[in-house]
Amino acid sequence: MHPATSVILFNTFSGLGFGLLFWLGMGALVPTGMSAFIWFAIAYLFAVGGLIASTFHLGHPERAIKAFSQWKTSWLSREGVCAVFALIAMAIYGAGLVFAGTQLTLIGIVGGLASLGVVFTTSMIYAQMKTVPRWRHWTTPAMYLTLSIGGGALMSGQVGIASVLFIIGGALQIFAWVSGDGRFSASGTTMESATGLGHIGKVRAFEPPHTGTNYLMREFIHQVGRKHAQQLRIITIGLAFVLPVIFMLLPAGGHIFPALAVLSHVAGVLTLRWLFFAQAEHVVGLYYGKR
Repeated sequence: MHPATSVILFNTFSGLGFGLLFWLGMGALVPTGMSAFIWFAIAYLFAVGGLIASTFHLGHPERAIKAFSQWKTSWLSREGVCAVFALIAMAIYGAGLVFAGTQLTLIGIVGGLASLGVVFTTSMIYAQMKTVPRWRHWTTPAMYLTLSIGGGALMSGQVGIASVLFIIGGALQIFAWVSGDGRFSASGTTMESATGLGHIGKVRAFEPPHTGTNYLMREFIHQVGRKHAQQLRIITIGLAFVLPVIFMLLPAGGHIFPALAVLSHVAGVLTLRWLFFAQAEHVVGLYYGKR
């Protein structure tokens, strides 16, 4: 699929923001006053900034409010409802710390869990898509949650937890890539089933169905060379998981190494998200003879 910049930014930064909100809600950090304001400002900048970025990919951003009405059937709608609930709960929890120096523990826990709920509902938007076999797997929500919790732990200074989660996340991502590479062919979807002409025998594309490109071809047909993808995978593992662990375990060097760990992880997750979309083989590509 076409890796839209707005969606990549959304998936990267909202995950980090809600991951940080999760740890704040769980009480891993209990700042007060101005310190609390700064921590919550960073978390909200990432979480809300990511959500806003996602709207730029919509054909009619002004209609985004309509997504909230389909929460019974749509994971996108559930994501929106969960995000509003989490942000309100964490705003109340944060206000207690900033203005009264009071930890509203129960509200913090509820808001923290709801923050993870946002990440889970985001992942299920992709994991429930039958048309993209690579995404339709338990590793999709598992990676979203691991990256969010691990990234939040890194930003909140929990070196031990972040290191363990990054090691798990790196191994899980490699497994997701290896197992996902053959999932499209294993799905049983073919040119015959895509065109509905399987009853007449073997089908191949003789000519494109039209002379120019269209929305489906722009958005859902994007191919990455195997060699290029392998190189990007190595870079992703190094930046997102390996280097941050190394930086976190280096001897104390002030704020330099933690900052480098965060920057490396963000760069790695951006690359990971690009690959997540660029390598997602949508079955519509079969109709156009592109798979």
